[in-house]
Amino acid sequence: MADIDDQRVLRLVETYLSNGTDPHTILGQLKEGMDIVGERFSRNEYFLVELVMSADVFKRAMEKLEPALLSAQKSSYSGKIVIGTVQGDIHYIGKNLVVAFLKSNGFEVHDLGEDVAPEKFVEKLRETNAKVLALSGLITTTHDIMKKTIAALKQAGMRKKVKVMIGGGDIDQSIVDYTGADAFGKDAMSAVDLARRLIAETD
Repeated sequence: MADIDDQRVLRLVETYLSNGTDPHTILGQLKEGMDIVGERFSRNEYFLVELVMSADVFKRAMEKLEPALLSAQKSSYSGKIVIGTVQGDIHYIGKNLVVAFLKSNGFEVHDLGEDVAPEKFVEKLRETNAKVLALSGLITTTHDIMKKTIAALKQAGMRKKVKVMIGGGDIDQSIVDYTGADAFGKDAMSAVDLARRLIAETD
């Protein structure tokens, strides 16, 4: 994965699946590869083109892996989540990792994609009756959009019914306080536990 050899990655995924390897183990290996890509990008060893290529490889690998993940869920139905990258941001690698881990752990995930306007999140939450909204944003300018999205929830009279988790880039507790979110996730793995906790708080 880290070497962005698409054919080798896809072939390995198929081989592991046919050999009965736990799909969660395969997902973990894909994540490790994506983490290495991110580290190389931060050290200027990889550039934007490699980042985009790696995301495409991950997406294609997930298309093969997702059916096995869904049939081998480690837990029963965990609840509904609406997720998306906020308006003004088109980054999706981290979000897609979170989506993959959530789905594999029993969550019904409604992924709105990237560059999502506040009102679109509100519409989908109303449509699905999901109890958790996950907002992703990699660049600092998205903090204001996250705040605006949460304000739109309040205006729609839905804020008390929906827990909001945020993640991406430099997000920490100070950004949670600024945006009015409930919590932040550091990575895809922690997002699963966080989502479970937030859903439990809505019951």
